[in-house]
Amino acid sequence: METFFTINTTVWLTLAAGLLALIFALVHVKRVTSEAPGNERMQEIGSAIHEGAMAFLKGEYKVLIIVVLVLVGIIVAAGFATGNGEQTLNPLTAIPYLIGAVCSVLAGNFGMRIATKANVRTANAAQRGTNAALRVAFSGGAVMGLCVVGLGLVGIGITLMIFYILMPDMSEVTRASVVNGFALGASSVALFGRVGGGIYTKAADVGADLVGKVEAGIPEDDPRNPATIADNVGDNVGDVAGMGSDLYESYCGSIIAAIALGASLFHGSTIGIVVPLLLAATGVVASVIGTFFVRTGEGANAQKALNLGSGIAMLLAVIAAFFVCMLLPEADYDLTFPVAFKYGAFIAVASGLAAGFLIGKLTEYYTSFDYKPVKKIAGSCETGTATNIISGVATGMLSTALPVIVVAIAILVSYHFASLYGIALAAIGMLSTTGIIVAVDAYGPVADNAGGIAEMSEMDPHIREITDALDAVGNTTAAIGKGFAIGSAALTALALFSAYTQAMGMDTINILNPKVVAGLFIGGMLPFLFSALTMQAVGRAAGQMIEEVRRQFKTIPGIMEGTGRPDYARCVSISTHAALKEMIIPGLLAIFAPLIVGLLPFLGAEALGGLLAGSLVTGFLLAVMMANAGGAWDNAKKYIEMGNYGGKGSDAHAAAVNGDTVGDPFKDTSGPSLNILMKLMTIVALVFAPMFM
Repeated sequence: METFFTINTTVWLTLAAGLLALIFALVHVKRVTSEAPGNERMQEIGSAIHEGAMAFLKGEYKVLIIVVLVLVGIIVAAGFATGNGEQTLNPLTAIPYLIGAVCSVLAGNFGMRIATKANVRTANAAQRGTNAALRVAFSGGAVMGLCVVGLGLVGIGITLMIFYILMPDMSEVTRASVVNGFALGASSVALFGRVGGGIYTKAADVGADLVGKVEAGIPEDDPRNPATIADNVGDNVGDVAGMGSDLYESYCGSIIAAIALGASLFHGSTIGIVVPLLLAATGVVASVIGTFFVRTGEGANAQKALNLGSGIAMLLAVIAAFFVCMLLPEADYDLTFPVAFKYGAFIAVASGLAAGFLIGKLTEYYTSFDYKPVKKIAGSCETGTATNIISGVATGMLSTALPVIVVAIAILVSYHFASLYGIALAAIGMLSTTGIIVAVDAYGPVADNAGGIAEMSEMDPHIREITDALDAVGNTTAAIGKGFAIGSAALTALALFSAYTQAMGMDTINILNPKVVAGLFIGGMLPFLFSALTMQAVGRAAGQMIEEVRRQFKTIPGIMEGTGRPDYARCVSISTHAALKEMIIPGLLAIFAPLIVGLLPFLGAEALGGLLAGSLVTGFLLAVMMANAGGAWDNAKKYIEMGNYGGKGSDAHAAAVNGDTVGDPFKDTSGPSLNILMKLMTIVALVFAPMFM
């Protein structure tokens, strides 16, 4: 079988799997666009959300073009500066870097473009019942999910075709090193997308909640609230494009890390490169099949339908992984393991899948109002905002324990059975069904937007009940998606870190070395510094939004009576400009911190290894804590709004809204952005490793 699955054949299969995902993305586009967009008022609101989202992307791309060109210049200049040979930075690395960056941009653009068309159509479909609305909302999310994996595999396939098929004389070490540039392109674009989108969405959300709900006492998504359009735009730029970029770069990073390790561990054999590609390709097919099982009868549980699709995709991915791993040799060339290496590799893949599933379930436990942690936070709101915040922070901290143990077990199991290569395979295993995971996650913002459009266009209250039910499921899927993204980030960053140590020829990193200790402390500090910068950015942007909403309530005649029209465009403009301005410094920090530490003569490569290790540990813990605390605060508020502890308008509700606004940047800006910070710093170190030797 290995003679059939040559690198050439596998590259073509990878491209075919990517194209298959894109073809089925078009099928879901057709499903969305075949639904009518509703009445004139609905179309007006839907167009405002769509135009606001695309305007933000246009502004973001202007910044990204500059960042990408600067990094291309640095890669080319560093390539020529390090000379020729295997242990140098090849200037051609700029080519896969550009491919990775462009594919990341396209994935976010296509996914969000359709999501902002699916929202109004979901609201209109809800007039025919839950099942019709679910079908449209999920198809809107599926476009994002399938574009992520489709463009990921197409981009990687094109990169490998250039350097493995069209340049057969290039050495294996140089070739693998050059291909790393693809992951750098994906990560650098993803970080700016995640940070910028997170700042945008939370500036609008905090302003809309504090002034609209608490001060003015009007419902969420009330058309009298000037920030409501910006809030709905933010759902798309943050939770659709942002989450898509996050998992896109995790997905691509895990494949690239496995390719890098496979190229160095298997001594000239390409089987170590073939297996990760086949695992990713079969995972795409499993995700496509899983999307067809997301359907439900009228009045049935939408959560079960989404779980069924995800479960079938995961089962198919496990079965396919077994047969793919059988292509590996009985034993690695240097090491011995408890079982034949090919069986050990399968165990590693399965451990990654199992870890992803468990982290999702743990995240659901700590963030869903069906369980005790969120109910306790809701109960604490009866005694005020302070006790609510204390309870939420404590829950977030508590929620780090079990996910860390799950990831630790996955690392130990995968390493025990397949060494460093096993850790990379575990990351691919966890991300193998990314297509349907992103689809289920992106479904949430579409359903949320549909509810907002139903409210603003004054549709029948029954329609809002249907969209609220779908949105409640979306809150849970979003929390699970964030937990999955964080867990996959830890494994992917560890796999990339292993590839960095291989590239540097490091067998060990001595933590008694003062340089390494210094690096550990610097790395441990960076996630806190990064989170502080992004939290402050949200605070400043939200402050501007709050002042603008208050101004409009005071100065626009008839706004509270419904006879005056709020200036929605002004609030959209505030969020857009604030996000584009505030995302630059955190983004540059992630890129240049590892370069500075690696190049300083009194620190260097070993200190950089310490930095990566320190940032991975604190970044993972902080990301879990912030994401789960934010999700728990959000659902505690929703639990009270369902009529518990006094319901809407009570003192407990006011405290819950305040807690939710604290949790907003936790779960949608700083926490998720830490995923990319961990991976981006590691891939920067891996790509520029020749400069640190």
